[in-house]
Amino acid sequence: MIGALAGDIIGSIYEFHNHKGLDIDLFSDMSGFTDDTVLTVALAEAILLKKPYVDLLKSYYFEYEDAGFGSMFYRWASSDNMQPYNSYGNGAAMRISPVGFAFNSLEEVLQKAELYTAVTHNHPEGIRGAQATAACIYWARTGQTKEQIRAGVQERFGYALNRTCDEIRPNYRFDETCQGSVPEAITAFLESTSFENAIRLAVSLGGDSDTIACITGGMAQAFYGGVPAEIEALVEDRLTPELATVTAAFRKRYGC
Repeated sequence: MIGALAGDIIGSIYEFHNHKGLDIDLFSDMSGFTDDTVLTVALAEAILLKKPYVDLLKSYYFEYEDAGFGSMFYRWASSDNMQPYNSYGNGAAMRISPVGFAFNSLEEVLQKAELYTAVTHNHPEGIRGAQATAACIYWARTGQTKEQIRAGVQERFGYALNRTCDEIRPNYRFDETCQGSVPEAITAFLESTSFENAIRLAVSLGGDSDTIACITGGMAQAFYGGVPAEIEALVEDRLTPELATVTAAFRKRYGC
């Protein structure tokens, strides 16, 4: 999951100032975690300690209210409502990477992805986006080739992955839906040559840069066997002690 956090932090300064090229600075003094990291770590804790994810989503929200949560999640998390709100936003996919690392069959990964997603994003597109993301991570860490992953995504989830990043980039705009950002994030991963290159490609597409890079980052970590040490260190420097502790415990338990 550290790859997802890296994507979020690197992409954070480009979300509202898109840079449609690979020549980005990976980190600056302004780089920091957003709600993508917060809710990913909340899910890691839910899996680690077998705690109700709804409770953790709300408690993490109150702990990190300034992390940039979306309006629908903000209204839900700050209320007494515990029911899902039928979202198909890409928040479903950006927080799901721990599932892809923690469970050891595709069937369980898909079941857990739906379980943890539907507490808020119970729209079919939200669930599809989360399941596709988690499945890519599972396939990547279990030795599937990129062409096998591409075929699996297209067959099981119906996403069209026939465009290259160069074809997507010119006309791509901000899109907070799963169906409008998960295929793009997967494409960036599939086209990449390394973890760093995957993040650069994801950010270069524009749009919701931190979330797209977060989704791509989990897949790239799984496929390339980790995150470069220098990137990992810069990510850890930007986490709070609480976020860092949960992240380290999850990585130790699940070998990621």
